[in-house]
Amino acid sequence: MINQEELLEYLQVNAAYKSQVIPKKETFTFVSKITGMPQIWTLNEKQNPVQYIETKDRPMSIHHSPNGEMTVIGIDDKGNEKQQIYLYDQKHDKLETLVESLEHFHYLGGWSPDGQYFSYSSNRRQPGYFDVFIVEVATKEIREVFQYDGNCTPLSWLDQDHLIIDIPESNIDSAIYRLNIHTKEKTRIGEDHYPARYQSPVMMKSKEGGYVLTNLGEETLYLARFTFEHPEKLEKLLHWEKWDIGELKKSPNEDYLALTLNEGGISRLWLYLPDSNEKEYIKGIPDGVIESISWLNPDEFIFSLKTPTIPGDIWKYSLSSKKLKRLTTISQSEMISRSGQAPKICTYQSFDQLEVPYFYYSQGHDKNKPAVIYVHGGPEGQSKADYNPVIQFLVHQGFAVAAPNVRGSNGYGRSYLKLDDARKRMDSVRDLEWLVKDLIDTQGVDPGNIGIMGRSYGGFMVLAALTHYPDLWAAGVDIVGISHLETMLENTGEWRRRLRECEYGSLDRDREFFDVIAPLNHSHKIKVPLFVFHGRNDTRVPVRESEQMVEKMKADRQEVDLIIFEDEGHQTERLENHLTMHKNTIEFFTKHLMESTTIEN
Repeated sequence: MINQEELLEYLQVNAAYKSQVIPKKETFTFVSKITGMPQIWTLNEKQNPVQYIETKDRPMSIHHSPNGEMTVIGIDDKGNEKQQIYLYDQKHDKLETLVESLEHFHYLGGWSPDGQYFSYSSNRRQPGYFDVFIVEVATKEIREVFQYDGNCTPLSWLDQDHLIIDIPESNIDSAIYRLNIHTKEKTRIGEDHYPARYQSPVMMKSKEGGYVLTNLGEETLYLARFTFEHPEKLEKLLHWEKWDIGELKKSPNEDYLALTLNEGGISRLWLYLPDSNEKEYIKGIPDGVIESISWLNPDEFIFSLKTPTIPGDIWKYSLSSKKLKRLTTISQSEMISRSGQAPKICTYQSFDQLEVPYFYYSQGHDKNKPAVIYVHGGPEGQSKADYNPVIQFLVHQGFAVAAPNVRGSNGYGRSYLKLDDARKRMDSVRDLEWLVKDLIDTQGVDPGNIGIMGRSYGGFMVLAALTHYPDLWAAGVDIVGISHLETMLENTGEWRRRLRECEYGSLDRDREFFDVIAPLNHSHKIKVPLFVFHGRNDTRVPVRESEQMVEKMKADRQEVDLIIFEDEGHQTERLENHLTMHKNTIEFFTKHLMESTTIEN
């Protein structure tokens, strides 16, 4: 029997994330759902959270001006990800429209060094083409500075005359350029003959070059330095061969680089001194996921931290004192702190002897437990050591939960990442079959009561597992999942189709293969109850993907339920919808997995 008060404690706990320093102020903003939907917050003189500005919908991008007086905010409408651009004047507490075209997408780039202009890209010219614009903040005059027939995003300004832009070349690889906004001349950073990832570029004050994370010639992301005199030459500075460096932020005086290392889904925080080539590990941080590093001053920086038992708060580190301080306690919960479970990292051998890692959550060592496998999205996503209310409450109820990083997951090198591309798609689904075997053999879970759930591409994995390995499962939950790769590619946004085809296969070449593997075409094989959730305004995986699956199953008189959130998109952001989805998921698994299980000590 589910204790509803305990369930709400797990589901309603708040979090603070997306920390960002306000220049010249030595304070910061963050995002939280304290009011029931994502909003921007800050701390007052007593260090209590207060709302920075109320927006009509969720803020997706937040950019404070160089003088700290104004903020540009990207806001979408009911989850459709079509950001419109707004300007907030903090001094006069005034929010006004800066750039608006409701049918189009806008990717926000950042402020010019003098605070006069803001950069962005938009697909106004053609749905799949993102051209780069700058808008003069005072007059709202817009000027196109670059046309590109594909995806293109401005990342930052180098100086008043140059932007740094990102152009994806595949689902994982990209190119970064210096763009002259007057002449349109592009200068590529790094090699142009070999595919690679380039991310987190950081420019030096001298404008002569900077730092970038790349995996050029290597399996994992490393730190490199470049100059614009010879931008194709990268000097490797810091590399852990097994793990990716994940985030990079430069101190105001350029003496330090703060960076995160992704050790199999757990973040480690490091400081690097470019002048001496020394590095320093910052100890004492709970095992979890570190994001949104932002420097307050040359001595202090802040970051967001999420762990399996800390849903999310903002922390500060001081270089001089070498001390950590937790600045917010928004996610503090006595019950979760007391009862929440940290996972252990396990591995198993799949059908071809590939070592596959997974996070295993379990309370105690009882045998014959019901179990749920939680599959991440992407496909090039990664299960990490962060807070998931469904996982934690299921474990609290006596379930075991496994969150695998099957082949195709990020964080384990380029070769591992590409093991599920195109015609190898079903190998990753087969990894789930072998995970079930490992959970039974090594963890002692109940073989007759194993469920599976996943979001986005994880939803495809759920449907593929239920249809291609129907005898393994007792129940499934699909959240904004794909039921047929062909129809998803046909109906997703044009700006995404080419990049997704690099991963899934091409509509021109692979339609027959898509038909062979499509869960929609095998739905009659599903033997267990299925619960499906989707947002009406999803521009990534159109809601039709869920509707067509459910319609076919209902026509075949199979057990399936569908909830569509009319005011959500690909994510589930509003608290009421969050509660509805997770509460139904937990009750669904409890009904179909727990009630017939006898747990053995």
